[in-house]
Amino acid sequence: MYNINKILFLASPLEQFEIIPLLPIELFGLNISLTNASIFLIFSVLLSLFWSSLVIYKNKLIPGNWQSLKEMFYETTLILVKDNLGTKGYPYFPFIYTIFSIILYCNLIGMVPYSFTVTSHIAFTFGLALSVYIGINIIGFRTHGIKFFTIFLPKGVPLFIVPLVVAIEFVSYIVKVFTISIRLFANMTSGHTLLKIIAGFVWTMISIGGIFVYLQIIPLVLLLALVGLEIGVALLQAYVFTLLTCIYLNDVLEMH
Repeated sequence: MYNINKILFLASPLEQFEIIPLLPIELFGLNISLTNASIFLIFSVLLSLFWSSLVIYKNKLIPGNWQSLKEMFYETTLILVKDNLGTKGYPYFPFIYTIFSIILYCNLIGMVPYSFTVTSHIAFTFGLALSVYIGINIIGFRTHGIKFFTIFLPKGVPLFIVPLVVAIEFVSYIVKVFTISIRLFANMTSGHTLLKIIAGFVWTMISIGGIFVYLQIIPLVLLLALVGLEIGVALLQAYVFTLLTCIYLNDVLEMH
């Protein structure tokens, strides 16, 4: 029974999300072990820096393919800042572009077989969203001071419903950090799980043999289509996370 359960566990679509300590480290009673998640996160950051430096190093007036692709990501982020923040958002462009790049690389690297999708864990997406959320609130306090609290009280609200409106606005404001993190986590987890299930189904049909060897072409085509769709989702989720960051930042700057 143990061997059967072990085999089933290893074949589970959720196995790909398991965090495995590769270098156990404990400091002052805290577990700061180097895991597969941290390694792929570091790799995503280094790859982003390497690609950026490579494009800058071989920058040309007429860009090549790689430079054009990098400029497209750069321009996409710049348009997000312009459309949602205007010229006042330019000082925050490096911060927003960094968020977009890191999420994008984490998502795309997770598409490589036998890799690890960092953004498929709520611990990472929530930690990132919370860090962004805290940073945005600090910007709001620095910009408006004590008047920042008026964000919970829209103008023209009748006095007798002020407590209710403040409570609703406060809850909706706090919920933002959960919605932005859960959206990214849920989309990446569900997509990779579906890919694993379809891939396992294809492998099962091949293992059975016979007529199933020919029938496996159907789920195989579906798998290839889903891979393309998941790459699109990886790009879209990086864009959506960045877009919401710009919107939330604009809210604290303009006090909507």
